[in-house]
Amino acid sequence: MKTTIDWLGCATFRLKIGDLTIFLDTYMDRVPSAPKVGLSASDVTEADYIVIGHSHFDHIDGADVISANTGATVIGSTETIKVLTNAGINEPSLRIAQGGETYKLNDHVSVKVFPSLHSCIWIPNTFDTTTDEPITGHLNVSEDERWCCRTPINLEGADEQMVTDMKQHMKNSLGSAQIGGALCYLFETPDGSIFFQDTSGCWTGIVSDLRADVAILAMAGRPNIDGEPIQGSLADYIGMMTSMLKPKSVILGHHDDWMPPQTKDNTKPTSISPIRNRINLVRPGTNLLNLKYLDNTELFI
Repeated sequence: MKTTIDWLGCATFRLKIGDLTIFLDTYMDRVPSAPKVGLSASDVTEADYIVIGHSHFDHIDGADVISANTGATVIGSTETIKVLTNAGINEPSLRIAQGGETYKLNDHVSVKVFPSLHSCIWIPNTFDTTTDEPITGHLNVSEDERWCCRTPINLEGADEQMVTDMKQHMKNSLGSAQIGGALCYLFETPDGSIFFQDTSGCWTGIVSDLRADVAILAMAGRPNIDGEPIQGSLADYIGMMTSMLKPKSVILGHHDDWMPPQTKDNTKPTSISPIRNRINLVRPGTNLLNLKYLDNTELFI
């Protein structure tokens, strides 16, 4: 059974397993200054399922359009389902998940849902974690202390039109200000398993018990390990996830310049190199697949 994957920018992927089409997140319609991914939500004519990692706009926007146009079933958190219900998607197309559920997608493919964690977005400059330099501190901070003291992202010197476009885009995009409980997914197919997360956080007690042939891992922000910010780098995080999941191949997501001027392009070799080196160190022989938009990469060859 042929399995292919297309990256559609940010943490969005289109997974095709035989005649089954699954969207992993749905955010493709971005700010004008962001690189074009080659597909819009309104262009999608074929989708059987959509899985949403969490409810922020850069993950859920477009899910309503794709589901309405194709009849795709959406799996997501209670907050995700609330957002889509408010957007007019009917209950028969929606499946609430909290972690622990298994959904049978057809006779050959299933997906199991697990509770996960969002990256530590309450930490100042969380989008500037683009090098292999370890970052420490911010430990044992209570939740109310975290959010009352959050520092706005510094956009001083940025192009005024880009900032205006960004703010307008965030205002008009489908999504919630609430995470809604991050989820990760493990797909089981006749040829192998695929793990998907759309933000850099995890419960190690859960992930350490999982195994995946392909791991799709988010490379953005300050990773969240068991409720605390990582004392290290993004390379440390990807290395840790690779060590636990033991995949044959790793695919990165959420690392392109999806919303300038706030984001940066981490798809370049200089940004990927620390990740590749760490994977080679902790799990020699693991293949790091550096996908381009819509390149129709075949898995399980």
